[in-house]
Amino acid sequence: MNKKLLFHDMTMDYLRPAEPDKNRITDFRFRCGKGEVADIFIIWNNEKRAMKYAESEGNFDYYDISFSVGEKPATYYFEIYGKDGTKIFFDKRGAVSQIKESMLFKIFPGFSTPAWAKGAVMYQIFVERFCNGDTSNDVLSGEYIYNGSRSVQVKDWEKYPDPKIDYAEFYGGDLQGVMNKLDYLKDLGIEVIYFNPLFVSPSCHKYDTQDYDHIDPHFGKIVDDGGNLLDENEHENVHASKYIKRVTSKRNLEESDMLFAKLVSEAHQRGIRVILDGVFNHCGSFNKWMDKDRIYEGSSEYNCGAYISENSPYHDYFSFTGGKWPYNNNYDGWWGYDTLPKLNYEGSKALEEYILGIARKWVSEPYNADGWRLDVAADIGHSPEYNHHFFKRFREEVKKANPEAIILAEHYGKAKDWLQGDEWDTVMNYDAFMEPLTWFLTGMEKHSDEFRPLKYGNSREFFDTMLYEGGENFSMPSLYTAMNELSNHDHSRFLTRTSQKVGRCDTLMSSSAETGIKKPVMREAVMVQMTWPGAPTIYYGDEAGVCGFTDPDNRRTYPWGKEDMDMIRFHKEMIRIHKECSELKTGSVMELLADNNIISFARFNREAATIVFINNNEFEVTKDIDVSALGIPNDASLNQLILSDGSGFRTDIGGIRVKNNILTITLSRLSGLVLRYDSHAPISTEEFWADNTLDFG
Repeated sequence: MNKKLLFHDMTMDYLRPAEPDKNRITDFRFRCGKGEVADIFIIWNNEKRAMKYAESEGNFDYYDISFSVGEKPATYYFEIYGKDGTKIFFDKRGAVSQIKESMLFKIFPGFSTPAWAKGAVMYQIFVERFCNGDTSNDVLSGEYIYNGSRSVQVKDWEKYPDPKIDYAEFYGGDLQGVMNKLDYLKDLGIEVIYFNPLFVSPSCHKYDTQDYDHIDPHFGKIVDDGGNLLDENEHENVHASKYIKRVTSKRNLEESDMLFAKLVSEAHQRGIRVILDGVFNHCGSFNKWMDKDRIYEGSSEYNCGAYISENSPYHDYFSFTGGKWPYNNNYDGWWGYDTLPKLNYEGSKALEEYILGIARKWVSEPYNADGWRLDVAADIGHSPEYNHHFFKRFREEVKKANPEAIILAEHYGKAKDWLQGDEWDTVMNYDAFMEPLTWFLTGMEKHSDEFRPLKYGNSREFFDTMLYEGGENFSMPSLYTAMNELSNHDHSRFLTRTSQKVGRCDTLMSSSAETGIKKPVMREAVMVQMTWPGAPTIYYGDEAGVCGFTDPDNRRTYPWGKEDMDMIRFHKEMIRIHKECSELKTGSVMELLADNNIISFARFNREAATIVFINNNEFEVTKDIDVSALGIPNDASLNQLILSDGSGFRTDIGGIRVKNNILTITLSRLSGLVLRYDSHAPISTEEFWADNTLDFG
């Protein structure tokens, strides 16, 4: 029995519907080599059920079974008995001699993720550094002091971020700037924008929320400006009336909220969705509930903050750790930071209800955001029990307000406890995408903090981590919506990692992040990103050749007018391929070849197959790839969609023919190739005359 031909996964070709409702009659299908199998059984929750032969196609036989999936989560795997007397098990790893509990197929009846998010091409925007579309809302130098630093208005758009005070440096990027570039994003092929935090906050990164109810006027609109800047001699942690006026003015807040609503509407008109960043584990010491910096004190429009008075209605929103009022800094700060007071959900039902109201608000009219990315989601609350309680409620409330909204969590490590169908939809895919791909192609840790030679080019570790460790985390609904990034605001830029240079901008010059880089390796990474299961997510500027060490250097400005246009064109081509080939969004995935610094894998369905081949060696290689498990006919011709090497990239470069189920590929150093077989593709005139002999009798 040919083990390579055995196959099942949870895509529509083998599980229908792929996301069954509770008690839904569901069709299960298993594929095997033609005429090779005597019996196939599905083991459903430890109950053995016989499958029946259904049909044959090409070199394959298909066996089916249908039954109700019930209401509770269930596991299954397969037992296959060959006519040659062999017995084989099949789980998420494929054909195995012994099953592994963590690698069983799992169904969560009633769990589905939004169809629009499966394989969607996303684009992450750190707003403050993307585009300045409205200079009237810029943060001014000396407008306020935060965390001991005076706000600085950076007027040189190309200046490197200062690692000592980056949180207080402001380049002026805003929502109007994003609106001005929506057509650029549409032309690039973007389907979803993920915004870093937009709510009122005194930092450039805004992971220290001041007011969840409103968009920051420095990102939005300032129509009511008044007030003074700090005097040059003021060094205390106090704030000028100009800042207070700008960020608490109801007119500014309402105008900013409406600008966001307009942006979402404009994006939707272009077929682009919008995801917000929700920082609900902690807020900022500026927050109107804490008011450590006395911004809101004495205002008739705001209640007294918890830091101001022990009688504050927000007292229980935080955990004060000692003594009586005045509290000084005796409160629970996330990771010990007093600028990031941790929210005390267990101590306040009102806080829980308030945040759930925020979750509903921004995915509803008139704002209509399409979902949430949740910052440090597993940290919310003081116990795992509460955390799961919170997210069960969060999902219920968000989906009630907007059934098509996605709930996407930031998480490191195993996420399966939250991906059971009643909490998160999916995660930022660090563990089963960013990290293994980075190790394989560069040998670098994702912060550029170390280089590991044993991981560099280790294709076995690459597939084991991407496919099998990822398989332990994900069911199909979560895998096909997972956010697959090469870079983001917390890690070094991937292009910088290609230099294999260890360090950060406080130990190396920022300019050194741009030296020694290997653009062909970056293109290899993008090839994998745009063909691997999940939602390929571009961190703003990666497509334009932006470099940078880990934060804050990874938060450089977008280089408008100085972009690497070849890199942009390459991204556009790979995005086009991703969107035009349905198997790249929702098809199956299969490892084809793993060798030193070489990988090949396929994405396929019953109609088409895309094959990716990466040679990350510094020399030319020739390899034979067995494609018999993909359903590609012998002597079929595969179209070479795109080829990248040291000289650049090319498209529409002819075909390669399969001979005896073998595809022979030769690639030069640091190269990547994407090929496709389409069973519905018309036969060219050249192929017709080569494959047909006419008899004129």
